[in-house]
Amino acid sequence: MKKSLVTLLLVLAAAAAAQEAPAAAAGQQSAAAPAQQQQKKVIKDPAEYNAYIAAVKTTDPKAKAAALESFLSTYPNSVMKEDGTELLMKTYQQLGDVEKITETGKRLLQIDPNNLTGLALMSYLDRAQAQRGGPQATQLLSEAGQLAQHGLQQLDVAQKPEGYSDEQWTTMKQSFKTIFLGSAGHAALQDKDYATAQKDLKEVVTTSPNPNDPANFTNVYLLSLAYLTPKPMVIDGLWWIARAVALAPAQAKPQILSYAKSQYVRYHGSDTGFNDLVQEAATSPNIPPNFTVAPAPTPAQQAATMVAKTPPEQMSFADWQFIMTSGNTDAANQVMTAIKGKAVQIVAQVIDASPSQLTMAASADDIAANKADLVLTMVSPIPVKMMPKVGAQIPVQGKPDSFTTNPFLMQMVDGKLLTKAGAEEKPAPKKKAPVRRRK
Repeated sequence: MKKSLVTLLLVLAAAAAAQEAPAAAAGQQSAAAPAQQQQKKVIKDPAEYNAYIAAVKTTDPKAKAAALESFLSTYPNSVMKEDGTELLMKTYQQLGDVEKITETGKRLLQIDPNNLTGLALMSYLDRAQAQRGGPQATQLLSEAGQLAQHGLQQLDVAQKPEGYSDEQWTTMKQSFKTIFLGSAGHAALQDKDYATAQKDLKEVVTTSPNPNDPANFTNVYLLSLAYLTPKPMVIDGLWWIARAVALAPAQAKPQILSYAKSQYVRYHGSDTGFNDLVQEAATSPNIPPNFTVAPAPTPAQQAATMVAKTPPEQMSFADWQFIMTSGNTDAANQVMTAIKGKAVQIVAQVIDASPSQLTMAASADDIAANKADLVLTMVSPIPVKMMPKVGAQIPVQGKPDSFTTNPFLMQMVDGKLLTKAGAEEKPAPKKKAPVRRRK
């Protein structure tokens, strides 16, 4: 982001050197004015002319800014008002006075809403301020995008001003376009217009004259988000987030790397091949043709693999739950057929309890969420003294009988409470009354 502004300043400085002499002599068109038929501006009042020439010729930036402010105040209706205001804004750039740049940029756009220099700088500054956060960040980024869209429209019809070589004008237009597309793409991402964000940000990234410059990190990272955020994600995002790892500043690299890996694993199902992707993206600035990463198996495919590898009787309760909710009806029926009516022992958390029935959570995820996934109907009523407490995790035995998938709930019958050792827990025997000895 900062690099874009530095580039623009260098371009404007070079262009200003070519512009100031003819502008001072004849009062020429603004450097960034769009494509109406250009006409030379002539200052007729000698005093006004001399004041403008003196301001333009001043070399010290502080003195130049003061002279231009004085000229614009003394001659508010001058034919050179726009040119003088634009030159004043560039002078404040030399001084690094962001507040004055912003203030003068607003003045410039009030004079000419189509001024490309004003549109580019104001869009850039709004975007930069938005990236720093704060309560106005959303509004600032939206304004940056609006200015950028207007700038792109004007750029399409802009003509080369007098005093500029073809090379200077081409370089300047490309600098403007980079700033406009960056702001427009960023604002589109904020608005969840992912297609526009992908298009604009990709053009910024792929047309960079120095793609390995770390200053490109922001746009590359935002481009990756434009692909990764939609549901479903677009696979190209995995390349661009790997590319962002290579460009990330040192303090941000661990976080970006962690995010990139999580996105890769989520899509691929494992981290196999991730390190190779990061290494390749570090040395190749552009996404390869036909880039692809194999997607993870679907739940239905995973369920088929699970029943092929492991007998259902040897699976955990969580495995049964996954298979029965995977969408693979054949696998689910295969598991249920294998375990139905067979006594199984599990440890589950009590959610609700009555003498005849326990409502429980048996998988780790459902235990953590305190969500029922098992109803155990007891073979005989639970004695009051043995009634388990809600929230307790206890060993039980039951026979799977049926299940529902949405929400998942397995019904087991012939339920029994177990001791920690796995044996059936029985009520303590009643003590006999002591026998009285006869006297």
